[in-house]
Amino acid sequence: MPLLVLENLHVRVGSLEIVKGVSLEIDAGEVHLLFGPNGSGKSTLLRAIMGLPSYVVSRGRILFDGRDVSALRAHERARLGIALMHQNPRPVSVRFGQLVAEMSRRYGQRPDVIGKLGLDGLLDRELFRGFSGGEMKRAELALVLLQRPRLALLDEPDSGVDLPSLRVVGSVINELASGGVAVLLVTHTGLIAEHIERVRRTHVMVGGRLVASGDLHEILERLREGGYDAFA
Repeated sequence: MPLLVLENLHVRVGSLEIVKGVSLEIDAGEVHLLFGPNGSGKSTLLRAIMGLPSYVVSRGRILFDGRDVSALRAHERARLGIALMHQNPRPVSVRFGQLVAEMSRRYGQRPDVIGKLGLDGLLDRELFRGFSGGEMKRAELALVLLQRPRLALLDEPDSGVDLPSLRVVGSVINELASGGVAVLLVTHTGLIAEHIERVRRTHVMVGGRLVASGDLHEILERLREGGYDAFA
C-alpha cells in the first residue's frame, strides 16, 4: 500500500464543505505537485491531512502507512511522521535558534540544514518576525526537515521567494525525496517545478475537487494555453 492514501475525502470548515471527494495515493520517495487557483481547497486539503483543528473530515478516510489516521489529532500524526509547512506562518515570540535546538534534541536530527538553507544569521531572532519572504519559506522548510518526516506537506514554498532561495528550496526538496520522504507540494505559480527533479505526478484542484492528474509537462502546457479554465 502507498504511504499516503486519500479515499473520497470530504473536508468541511464550519458548515462549509471545502474539499469534495478527493482520492489520491503517494508513495515513499515520490513528489506530487498540486496546482489550483486561489480558494480551490489546496491548503485545506493539506491542513486536513495534518489534522489541524477546524478542518473536519466529514466523509472518506486518510490512510497513512496502512493506518486510518482520520480521527487522530495533529500531534499524533506528527509522531507518525507527518509534517506541514505553512503558507503564511505567523511570528512567534521564541528565538529561532532556541526552537532549532529543541527540535534537534527531540527528533535526533543534526541542524546542518540551517547552514544549508543559509539561515545562520537568523538564529538569534524571534521566529518569522521581520523575515523576508525567502527567509520565511527557508526557515519553515528547515523546521519541517528537523522533524525527520516521512510525509512532508509543503504549502506554496515558491510563493514570494526570490530566485536564489527558490533554487535552494528546490534542492532541499530533491534531497527529501531521494531520502525516501513522500512530498505533497501545493503551488499556485508552478515556479518551483523547474527546480524539482523527482516529480512523480501532478494534480489540478478546482472547486474542491481533483479535476486532472498526469504528467507535469502536459499539465503545465494546458495551464499555459488556457489557465485553469482549461480544466473546467
